[in-house]
Amino acid sequence: MAESTIISNTANLQKYLQLPQKGKTIAEYVWIDGSNGVRSKCKTLDKKVESLDDLSEWNFDGSSTGQAPGNNSDVYLRPVAYYPDPFRLGDNVLVMCETWMSDGKPNAYNFRHDAAVLMDANKKHEFWFGLEQEYTLLDFHGWPYGWPKNGFPAPQGPYYCGVGTGKVFCRDIVEAHYKACLYAGIQISGTNAEVMPAQWEFQVGPCQGIDLGDQLWMARFLLHRVAEEFGAKITFAPKPIPGDWNGAGLHTNVSTKETREDGGMKAIEAAMEKLAERQADHMAVYGEDNQSRMTGAHETSSFDKFTWGVANRGSSVRIPRQVAADGKGYFEDRRPASNADPYQITGIIVETMCGKVEGHDVGKKVADAEVVEQEMVVPVAKP
Repeated sequence: MAESTIISNTANLQKYLQLPQKGKTIAEYVWIDGSNGVRSKCKTLDKKVESLDDLSEWNFDGSSTGQAPGNNSDVYLRPVAYYPDPFRLGDNVLVMCETWMSDGKPNAYNFRHDAAVLMDANKKHEFWFGLEQEYTLLDFHGWPYGWPKNGFPAPQGPYYCGVGTGKVFCRDIVEAHYKACLYAGIQISGTNAEVMPAQWEFQVGPCQGIDLGDQLWMARFLLHRVAEEFGAKITFAPKPIPGDWNGAGLHTNVSTKETREDGGMKAIEAAMEKLAERQADHMAVYGEDNQSRMTGAHETSSFDKFTWGVANRGSSVRIPRQVAADGKGYFEDRRPASNADPYQITGIIVETMCGKVEGHDVGKKVADAEVVEQEMVVPVAKP
């Protein structure tokens, strides 16, 4: 990992991290910006955080993050969840925030708000979500870590869940991220090397309702922060390398109280009928450039056509064989791209299965965001 000269000097940092804070707490506020990335800034608090009530609203310059025009640049941060800080330790916390405008309306890139309303309106169904986040590790110059310079490794085959030099790369980053998530209280349920070399996956869940989106975004933040220390970059691009290489997805496992009960397969089949009717709506919020990944090859389905089947990884939705045998359980939506917003994914699934809530259209938010982007006084980077 010493290959990159842009790395954190963590050995020197340690002596400063051990200095006493004299009763003060550091809260690092984290939010999602206008290019589907994460930003953060820190503030000092006079006491330990024991509830969300201890975390005040804050603000930032939205014209510098692609979230507001220069003539109305204040965007407000409203804390929605907080986690123990695995970097600073002690009573310090990481704070997940929603973004709001001065007129009291959610920022156009605040996809959490509508999803949370939908979750709350349908809490009787007890939605559980588990997401499988794939990602690719890149060197400082943007080439997959461990790949030959200006070249390619041997074809796919030995890398998935691989062990040994030449089969896996950057396991140190993966292990560090795993432990950081556990310390922070993220319900990370596992990790594994993926089919393409330098590609990995971690899973978060099962989480109930909106908690999944909060935890997955914080897990993404932690991954970027850990990778900083090793001089590596993280990309969630759904097809980072063209050609005969697997893309990266965000497979979404879904269950409800009804699907988990005896006879729940009927509820799953009913959900398949509803999902089939809204293929285009789902694909609109299932990630940028997803069509480059969903070609029908490399364990993907068609971008345009909805299909489902038992144990079929080439279908839009897979029903695990054990679920079919038990007649109850969950289903796996394999369509979302790795760069999709988990709030939008889970929100539109609830909306499709249970119906819309007036004034809270998960898909409509995309159009709103495009309008804001056109008004920006600075260019907005695409994911």
